[in-house]
Amino acid sequence: MRGRDKLLEKIDGVPLLARQTSAVMALGVPVLVTLPAQAEDRVNALHSILDELVTLMNIANANEGLSASIRMGANWAMAQGATALMVALPDLPDVCAEDFAALHAAHRTHPDAVIRATTAEGEAGHPTILPARLFGALTQLTGDQGAKPVLKSEQFIPCPLPGNRAVTDLDTREAWEAWRTARAAKSKQSQP
Repeated sequence: MRGRDKLLEKIDGVPLLARQTSAVMALGVPVLVTLPAQAEDRVNALHSILDELVTLMNIANANEGLSASIRMGANWAMAQGATALMVALPDLPDVCAEDFAALHAAHRTHPDAVIRATTAEGEAGHPTILPARLFGALTQLTGDQGAKPVLKSEQFIPCPLPGNRAVTDLDTREAWEAWRTARAAKSKQSQP
């Protein structure tokens, strides 16, 4: 992103991090947002939507990548007495509240299973719901592989999302520009 924070990119005037956090909050369940130290801009982006459901936690060892967030999330979920932990990467701009709700519903049907969002064609993506039986293993993760070491021996129940929502990850300014152009064209086509 050449110095820009992709989680602060605006969609319909709302920073991506706040937009995605709001979409998860619509489930009415406790939400943890993990943040690197000195993330004042991200905290400010979230300020207007925070309520009693949301906990913000700084990751002391954020340089370890996604594993540090998942470890923190698993410990937090255990302390909450949660039945599962949904790992919702905030940089997937097409994932919306109805997608989070679909995964949540799949978890209620299959509470001990790993539930993973996929594309309409079945390509695995995110979000992913990790059941409580995996929390102990998740607290031991290291490196920047996320939950892959724990999930390699797990089958998952797919939760297909429309199109490529589960895998559309925008990591460059050019990717954001292309996404915005495609989104505007799609919006224009759907207008009467």
